[in-house]
Amino acid sequence: MATLKAYNCAIAVATALSIGACSSKQHNTEALEEIPQIQVSTPLIDSIVMYKTYPGYAGAINTAKIVGRVNGTLLTKQYSGGDLVKKGQVLYTIESAKYADAVNQAKAALSKAESDYSYASNQYKAMKKALESDAVAQIEVVQAKSNMEGALAAINNAKAALNTAITNLGYCTITAPFTGHIDNGTTDPGNYINGEGSPFLLANLYDDSMISIEFAIEENQYEKIMGDIKTPVGHELYDSIPLSFTEPLAHTYSGKLSYESPSVDKSTGTITLKVRTPNPYGEIRNGMYVNIHLPFGENSRAILVKDASIGTDQLGKYLYVVNDSDKVIYTPIKTGDLYNDSMRVVTDGISPDARYVTSALLRVRDGMPVKPVPEK
Repeated sequence: MATLKAYNCAIAVATALSIGACSSKQHNTEALEEIPQIQVSTPLIDSIVMYKTYPGYAGAINTAKIVGRVNGTLLTKQYSGGDLVKKGQVLYTIESAKYADAVNQAKAALSKAESDYSYASNQYKAMKKALESDAVAQIEVVQAKSNMEGALAAINNAKAALNTAITNLGYCTITAPFTGHIDNGTTDPGNYINGEGSPFLLANLYDDSMISIEFAIEENQYEKIMGDIKTPVGHELYDSIPLSFTEPLAHTYSGKLSYESPSVDKSTGTITLKVRTPNPYGEIRNGMYVNIHLPFGENSRAILVKDASIGTDQLGKYLYVVNDSDKVIYTPIKTGDLYNDSMRVVTDGISPDARYVTSALLRVRDGMPVKPVPEK
């Protein structure tokens, strides 16, 4: 009986040990399965041109205020706001009867002045001939000459008055001084405008076929640029400066350095520069905010990581780096410009052989063990 009890106890102990061993093995397996596989990559090391981004504003290469210079009712407006109007295209007409009458009156005055001059000129000639035979006094000849010269001055005055009248009549038809986009205007037909005393603003015209973008840079940065721009490579870079916009446009743009201010702004220590870029699609508008990516040097061993792998928090930019123990390390970094649209320059924080997490950033945390899988 005692032997049977001992046998049963041995079986129970063996069973318990077996169950415990299985449970421990299952727990270890589950623990291994809980460690996630995370894709990692090492930085790309490349020789790149470095850029510094400056804010600027776009301006049409040529602008004009379309004004009324005469008094009268605005009769027609022959465009719609935002239209591309051609040079010489009629934009507005103003009632012209008053100015047409002034032209006719000036023509009549000129005709009379010419007639008066013809009479005075003939009289002077006759007086000079009569003086030869002492038929008239010297004083009469002098008076005749004076009358002729007065008539000639009257002709000149009449011509000037006629030119003024013709000019004013021409102001009644307002045309575009160059090809460009025009805004909606300040007033509609039917309104009376008073342009004689002071030109009356009707609209603004913008020649935005070429865009000039103005921005300011630091004096010391300008001095470095002027050294770089004289090299063949630098000359090429500053002929094609990358531009970007708050909202990406359908086409890419680059500009050529076209203007350097001759003086430094003492209050800011900056120098004004301008770049020009063609605007064949009309996408860049006057006053638009522009980022100018100005080249300032070359880095032969730049550290580049995928921009999508970089996180941002209250402390700044960071990467999740996997250390030699395959644990995730929260790593603050400093970054530079974007490169080839998807890679970001890292200026400080990681080494060239660091393994950084490229995806599933929300699944990892600082200190977490992972199974790093090289990204293909």
